[in-house]
Amino acid sequence: MKLDCPRKDLYEAASTANAAASGRTPNPFLQNLKLEANENEQTLRVLGCDGEMWVERRIPCAVAEGGAACVQARLLCDILASLPDGDVQLALADRQGLMLRQGASEYRLVTLDAEDFPEAPDYGGESELSLPMKTLRDAVDSILFAVSADIHRPILTGVYFKYDSKVLTLVATDTHRLAVRRVEQEGLGAEIELVLPEKALKVIKGLPLSDTEAVTIHFGGGRLGVDTSGTKVVSQILSGVYPAWERVVPTEFTRSWTVEVDQLLEKVKRAMIYARDNANRVRFSSVGNEILLSARSEEKGEAKEEVPMVATGGDLEIAFNGRYVLDVLESIPGPGVRIEMTESSRSAVFRPADDGDSYFCVIMPMALS
Repeated sequence: MKLDCPRKDLYEAASTANAAASGRTPNPFLQNLKLEANENEQTLRVLGCDGEMWVERRIPCAVAEGGAACVQARLLCDILASLPDGDVQLALADRQGLMLRQGASEYRLVTLDAEDFPEAPDYGGESELSLPMKTLRDAVDSILFAVSADIHRPILTGVYFKYDSKVLTLVATDTHRLAVRRVEQEGLGAEIELVLPEKALKVIKGLPLSDTEAVTIHFGGGRLGVDTSGTKVVSQILSGVYPAWERVVPTEFTRSWTVEVDQLLEKVKRAMIYARDNANRVRFSSVGNEILLSARSEEKGEAKEEVPMVATGGDLEIAFNGRYVLDVLESIPGPGVRIEMTESSRSAVFRPADDGDSYFCVIMPMALS
């Protein structure tokens, strides 16, 4: 292998493929990226894999000699990130590893045999879903914060996707909160009901596509696949039954607070300076048409804030994890949020004030003391 390549292009390719590499595995190949230079096509293929997901990026290069090698993913990304813009040279030397040069800078990277690196399996053929990239990004970004990190409940570490030929529904929950986004649009593809890994969705929404370009996700054989703009993503689909999330969504409420998102966001952020010392607990108390926010820290003292709002129903005092409130406020599309509640011990629903059907988040309250 011997080639010249712009540092920026190689760094972007390595960073994209590194999303699939794993730093927490005894298998050394899954900590590596496979670099494969093709002399005929004048391209470099960069491939990462964690055993369940594969990410491949192809970039044009001046290839003098073809060949392949596996190098440590994190090391390659760190080196490329630290170099200035300009061309870099890669050359594979027998028993010396891969030499990376730029001007007077030279780095030797230990290599593994590329023939042993796991290639991406086949995917697709059963169904597909195609939608504008901006629609996908907005929908995924609005619910990812609620995905669970609990490895003992792997089905919750993904996002539930359901398309019924008219409405695409995305759901994420960690059992303390639940976020739901609906996109009404016909003709996106076949009907599906799947749970997609969070990691794969983050890679797909980060593909180098403009907002108006469409991204097509193919499904088949228990996998999903995307192949576009020189990037290929293949991932296992999570197996298991997603919980009946509709059951935890309150069907009625006795009180509602409508408030400007920016004002509430700003003041919850300030209250969190104290709340983070007390399990992120922030108290929300209504007095007429004002919300009184308070947070306490045994070491720092107490914070109090006031936010104007429009209220219906009687006054209520309720406590939430302030981090959860910030997450949903940062995802609310629109200037206003409506908070629907019944009592301090029951879940509350946060919705956009002007369009409460397309997006909402259910948050479990915390104990007041």
